[in-house]
Amino acid sequence: MSDSLTSRNLPSAVAGLVGTATVLALLYFGRDVLIPITLAFIFSFLIAPFVRALRHLGLGQTLSVCTGVLLVTVTLLAIGAVIVQQVGAMGASLPQYQDTIASKIEKLDELTRGTIGSLGGPAGQLIEHFTQDNGGSAQPVLQSDGSVKTPVLVEIHEPALKPFQLLGKVVASVWPPLETAGIVFVVLIFVLLEHESLRDRFIRLAGGGDLRATTIAVNDAGERLSRFFISQFLVNLATGLSVWLGLTLIGLSQALLWGTMTAVLRFIPYVGVWMAAFCATLLAAAIDPGWSMALMTLGLFLAVEIIVAQTIEPKLYGHTTGLSPLSVVVSAIFWSWIWGPVGLVLSTPLTLCLVVAGRYIRALKVLEIMFGELPALTMPQNFYQRALSGDAHEIITSAKRYMQHKTLAEYCDGVLLPALHLAHFDLKDQSITPEEEEKVTSSIISVIEALSGNPKWWKKRKRSSVLAGGGIGRQLREQRISVSGEWQGSFDVPAGSVVLSIGLGKQSAELATEILVRILREQKIDARSRAADELDMEPPPGASPELVSIVILVSVDPLNDCEQMTAMLEGVNERIPHAKQFVLLLPSPFENPDLKTCVFPGADHVSRSYDDVLHSCQIAMKG
Repeated sequence: MSDSLTSRNLPSAVAGLVGTATVLALLYFGRDVLIPITLAFIFSFLIAPFVRALRHLGLGQTLSVCTGVLLVTVTLLAIGAVIVQQVGAMGASLPQYQDTIASKIEKLDELTRGTIGSLGGPAGQLIEHFTQDNGGSAQPVLQSDGSVKTPVLVEIHEPALKPFQLLGKVVASVWPPLETAGIVFVVLIFVLLEHESLRDRFIRLAGGGDLRATTIAVNDAGERLSRFFISQFLVNLATGLSVWLGLTLIGLSQALLWGTMTAVLRFIPYVGVWMAAFCATLLAAAIDPGWSMALMTLGLFLAVEIIVAQTIEPKLYGHTTGLSPLSVVVSAIFWSWIWGPVGLVLSTPLTLCLVVAGRYIRALKVLEIMFGELPALTMPQNFYQRALSGDAHEIITSAKRYMQHKTLAEYCDGVLLPALHLAHFDLKDQSITPEEEEKVTSSIISVIEALSGNPKWWKKRKRSSVLAGGGIGRQLREQRISVSGEWQGSFDVPAGSVVLSIGLGKQSAELATEILVRILREQKIDARSRAADELDMEPPPGASPELVSIVILVSVDPLNDCEQMTAMLEGVNERIPHAKQFVLLLPSPFENPDLKTCVFPGADHVSRSYDDVLHSCQIAMKG
């Protein structure tokens, strides 16, 4: 059987490898064509809102597209002109700073005990160029016979280029970028002109069976991408302006260059802004004989980046691109390997497009799972997975982080109870080993005790088979009784101040009841619990029915507990007629049982979550 499965899966695995290799080969060898097309599509997301705005003003489709493309062209030409002019000015001024650079390199060489001076390669040659005293004069050479000869400097000059040769060199150097730019703008114009047609084709590709849902999904994806690219463009522009103004106030030359480079390089995730910061700091160190300008320059970049990354970006587009941090780094490495520097700049937008496509196209769902920021496991699944590993510390850390903005009741409703049901399903199917069962048991006890305020939750517990028989609830109850006393507290309390919780049906209801008691006690409500089989026993000495204001009946299997619940409501009404009767139904969220047939006429309130019953108790206690 295994041999047949292996032989059946082998061709699909080979086909997958061949397909992946084919895609990588197309991306690599077709980069000259794919890079300008990709740039055009990225620009289309950026320009599309502007084109739509022009159309709403009454301009036609063609005129709106041409205006948008013209705006992008002028912007890019302006940025290029600024960079070229500023780089030329910086290159002309560098010889003025040679003495400062040489002195600082010598000081650094002394501090590092000659490490810098011993560098080889291009870095060593550059350092030698700045530190040598007479780089342009020939040094005398001592011969073997004792005579001294001075070498004759020889300069080799190439013949002057003819006009057509010079023109050919110029054309050869500028033609590749002009060719790429031309392809980008031609494709960009047609993409914007055929925007509706391309959207229809993508809808057909994504799945035309449900036209309405697919249209909504495609429109949502396009709007999300456009909003992100526009937001990122504005943030980077504002960052560049801030750096430009700050460096101008500091007095660094070519401040406009570094502001422009910051705005452009910030499209490279994580490292782009620090590349600009490193270069600007080096220039500041070369200009200033001291180190104050360099430190102020570095401090400016640090302050601006912290403000932008921690304040502006979270409010503007949620502090995130929708990608996990690791996927951003991996995508940057991958795309820079495939497409070079252009791929590095485009890595985040390209990966974001793939994640958005994976969100709406079922065949590409793996891309969203691998690269998206959404967790691969839900919180209940993560809880259960950590419990199987016996990692209670990590569960507690995650729970406390969750409860910074949520209550204990909300955590139990959204995470703890679903995780307990997952564990119950596996135990029922006998798909977990006794060792795993013991780890889950210990983890659940530790988590509940830690979250309910027990400072000794890490102590080892006795081994018990708890998932099948509800032993967790009884063990937790005994632990709480050991602290609060046999009757879970004093009876010398005001009348109507006690909330009594009773678990019904299966023993697993004891755990749900114990969790409820701890949730109520966490909110300073005097909650106590009784098992269903304890109701016929004599009341404890000193206890009075008038102490109880609310009785809560808890069921984890409402469909099978309806009759017992109805009978118990009647019995409670006879024994404690003045107390309000609440019903808490906690069925499995994975089975979605139909509870319409579960009607309890005698109940004052029926809840289906810890959070709801908590609020109901608080209101009743105040009333």
